[in-house]
Amino acid sequence: MSAEAPKSDAPSRRRGRPRLDLRRLGRAALLGPTARDRLSDAISHVAEAHRAHHPDADLAVLHKAYVLAESSHRGQFRKSGEPYITHPLAVTLILAELGAETTTLTASLLHDTVEDTDVTLEQVRAEFGEEVCYLVDGVTKLEKVDYGAAAEPETFRKMLVATGSDVRVMSIKLADRLHNMRTLGVMRPEKQARIARVTRDVLIPLAERLGVQALKTELEDLVFAILHPDEYERTRALIADNPDACDALDAIAERVRAVLREAGIPSEVLIRPRHFVSVHRIRLKRGELRGTDFGRLLVLVAEDADCYAVLGELHTCFTPLISEFKDFIAAPKFNLYQSLHTAVAGPEGAVAEVLIRTHQMHKVAEAGVIALGNPYAAATEGTEASGAADTQQADGERADPTRPGWLSRLLAWQESAPDPDTFWTSLQADLAEDREITVFRTDGGALGLPEAASCVDAAYAQYGESAHACIGARVNGRLVTLSTQLGDGDTVQLLLAQDAASGPSSDWLDHARTPAARIAITKWLAEHPEGAKPPASAPRAPAAVFAGRRTAANAVTDLPHAPVRLAGCCTPVPPDAVTGFPVRGGTVTVHRAECPAVARMRALGREPVGVRWGDASECRVTLVVESFGRTRLLADLTEVIAMADAAIVSAVVEPPSEQRVRHTYTLQLPDAAGLSVLMRAMRDVAGVYDVSRA
Repeated sequence: MSAEAPKSDAPSRRRGRPRLDLRRLGRAALLGPTARDRLSDAISHVAEAHRAHHPDADLAVLHKAYVLAESSHRGQFRKSGEPYITHPLAVTLILAELGAETTTLTASLLHDTVEDTDVTLEQVRAEFGEEVCYLVDGVTKLEKVDYGAAAEPETFRKMLVATGSDVRVMSIKLADRLHNMRTLGVMRPEKQARIARVTRDVLIPLAERLGVQALKTELEDLVFAILHPDEYERTRALIADNPDACDALDAIAERVRAVLREAGIPSEVLIRPRHFVSVHRIRLKRGELRGTDFGRLLVLVAEDADCYAVLGELHTCFTPLISEFKDFIAAPKFNLYQSLHTAVAGPEGAVAEVLIRTHQMHKVAEAGVIALGNPYAAATEGTEASGAADTQQADGERADPTRPGWLSRLLAWQESAPDPDTFWTSLQADLAEDREITVFRTDGGALGLPEAASCVDAAYAQYGESAHACIGARVNGRLVTLSTQLGDGDTVQLLLAQDAASGPSSDWLDHARTPAARIAITKWLAEHPEGAKPPASAPRAPAAVFAGRRTAANAVTDLPHAPVRLAGCCTPVPPDAVTGFPVRGGTVTVHRAECPAVARMRALGREPVGVRWGDASECRVTLVVESFGRTRLLADLTEVIAMADAAIVSAVVEPPSEQRVRHTYTLQLPDAAGLSVLMRAMRDVAGVYDVSRA
């Protein structure tokens, strides 16, 4: 899994941390197993880092895994000349420093044995158990002999499916790629660039989504150095030319410590230098950099409440930049990240960005899912994760609390992408969406979607391929088109057609942001080419139908012998509360009491006339029907109207707009009491979502 060789000038995010001495470990590895009473020098680095996070860890299984890895890789060398065992040792050390538990480290030591040696999965299972075997199998590459050009995308598909059951698979893969990127120097430039691009497009977004910032930031710097060498060198020189850049931060940090001591808040205030890519982004954003732009302040406290106490003290004693405030404690990011972000101005106007979090939040911010340990271990205080039994769901499946929503969606749509090229391009597009929103269904459930997702995406996320029949949606109670973008916290109700033959329009692809939606729509359009024909570009003229003549109104006014006319704007019918206003010629126009025209006439000083309904029950009413376009819709509506013994005085059907059709009917009813029954019957017509009075 790693033919790469060390690169001496690779940038390191952790300045000052001793780097693994590969040559010394190589010599130690060549000496073979050590005495039973002590660990090999080669594995002692891993043991020391592991014990720092897990003081009671049993190191015997690590020693056993190292012996198998060293013996099976003996005689194999990296392109740089070091013994191959130095690679799994370095990968395991990376994970140990991040706090990975023993099972992960055991699998990491063995992660290349099945791929590159004669060791089999059955042997790993027999000696180390099912979990270690699953992790090793998850990170084992597929053979190019069997898959050809599809080997890389299919290997990633295999790893992601395995990650869906155990996120530790991807933890090992990320650490493996980090060491390979650190040691990429002897590769041909074109191969370096290819590996760096895959790292940029797939591995770095995965590290971000799993919350492993410590790996993500260093991978970003390494990719930056390979793909943008000129910009990287300019940034490196900028940092080197400003060795005292953080002096301004030192002064602010000292004042922050004094403020928090005086407030009685136990805390630790640190200066966090920015990594290369972060400095580059700040330079592009702000132009000339100030001293405080080369780093940020990190305040660590014990409890969540202390975070807000620190925030209050900083905003009281310093001038805060409110626009920079973000609360990721109350609303954590989808990758588990929690912290308070703010920015304050120092004594001389220098602005310092400040991160406030607890020690546990900081551990998770750096190591993400790795910091959560074994997701299947029993939650027993003081029990080493690797030795605990698996927890089971009621249905017998393993319950993984670290499996995030985006991973569930990814696992769902990848099943519909059998073509490796479709999977690979869809995966990169999905991972490029680095922000997530939550929308709520009307049944109380929730959907996790990428930022700027539309109702089309929500439909396929909720209904799968049944969303082909989606004809509209209500967002926060309002009827909207399927192209409407959703916001965080919106409530969405998807409306499905009763016609099973309904299908998506090719226009839906313009609004679909998720691979699941795009793959399903593309597949349906390919299977139904006749359904992909675009509608005629010229809109149809409104169709109008007129029948009969207007009859006398059955309203009686307080003005004797005055002609009465029912207002066309609100078409009142018994038993509506009504009022009237005289117009030219002495005619009294009758409006419903809540009609907006009544308020306008009163504002103009027009005096109303009392109106009451007479004995006649016949009435005229105008109804507006909102529906989704389909064949036979007009015929079905007119049939319902005819069955109610209503006469159509006039009908207007407006041209369809985004699959929505608006009908306006003026009807003469023999009895006003039948109006509500007619409106209910019209709402029951397939495709109709609303019927209202004009």
